[in-house]
Amino acid sequence: MTTLELACSFCSKPSTDVEKIVAGPGVYICNECVALATMVIESSTDTPSVPRVPIWESLTDDVMLSHIPRVSAHIDRSETELRSWVQELRRRGVTWIRIGESLGIARQSAWERFSSEE
Repeated sequence: MTTLELACSFCSKPSTDVEKIVAGPGVYICNECVALATMVIESSTDTPSVPRVPIWESLTDDVMLSHIPRVSAHIDRSETELRSWVQELRRRGVTWIRIGESLGIARQSAWERFSSEE
């Protein structure tokens, strides 16, 4: 996948394989995943439960295992996107304290994780 090709952050389908894709801050969702999310929300009860992806029930272990590399690739893309956001904040002069606070980590942890990008 080229760096310009978008993919759904949930199902990993490239934008060329879906009807529409919507961008958010560092994430993308396709029309198919929106429809699935709507179905899950509409079918949920008032009692809290652990959400499960309905499609999992119909997938074999081998199919799920074959999907793991795509999930991992999404994590890599998300980490790259996060690093870009932190770089821009640092370029703007935002302190490591504020960046750490926004991530729920200490200033030192934020610095250790992202300072090599400067």
